[in-house]
Amino acid sequence: MTHDTKTDPWRTRVEAGDWDAITAELNEYGGALLPTLLTAAETVQLRELYDEGRHFRSTVDMARYRYGEGEYRYFHTPYPEPIERLKQALYPRLLPIARDWWGKLGRPAPWPDSLDDWLRMCHDAGQTKSTAILLRYAERDWNALHRDLYGELIFPLQVVINLNEPGVDHTGGEFLLLEQRPRAQSRGTATLIPHGHGYLFTTRDRPVRSSRGWSATPVRHGVSAIRSGRRHTLGLVFHDAA
Repeated sequence: MTHDTKTDPWRTRVEAGDWDAITAELNEYGGALLPTLLTAAETVQLRELYDEGRHFRSTVDMARYRYGEGEYRYFHTPYPEPIERLKQALYPRLLPIARDWWGKLGRPAPWPDSLDDWLRMCHDAGQTKSTAILLRYAERDWNALHRDLYGELIFPLQVVINLNEPGVDHTGGEFLLLEQRPRAQSRGTATLIPHGHGYLFTTRDRPVRSSRGWSATPVRHGVSAIRSGRRHTLGLVFHDAA
């Protein structure tokens, strides 16, 4: 599925990023800030979907499963237009990074050029459940460090978008990455994602150079406690779930 950038504002926003700089930051830290991917009006529209059950296939109470505090909902397909268009626009930019990482780690890179073809591979392997997520955090809510692995087939990068204005709609709620470096203490980073911006980060692990070559370094992500207000985020995962 392709769209002309002249008629696809989401692709235009993705292409506005400095992808050399984004790739360099991702390779250094395991995460990188992306440009504005959603307008203020689009973030409102997506936030307002949360209470409309017809858009979702399931709801998860994080406290029940000891995932943290808060709640999230998995969209069902077909996705709302901004979600589908952003996934289609981002995939070609993420694919070369994913292939480079797996090459460094000596792993076969299974991902085809087309996101639709990749998702068909997931479905053929029994991973048929949609994975786009809308998360809602209230005061004192938080998300435990975790990895979004839904089956044998994974894409090593994913994107989260803040649908609220930090410092206005909420305080706290920094996006967290924790990386277990080879034969060393873990390294953490915290990022306050601006309103409408995306943040690109590692799904499971990533290559880190060591004295023995490249090593696979596990990475988990989460969200720090919301100090006040409410925070909604959109999570874009590029593999479907079993």
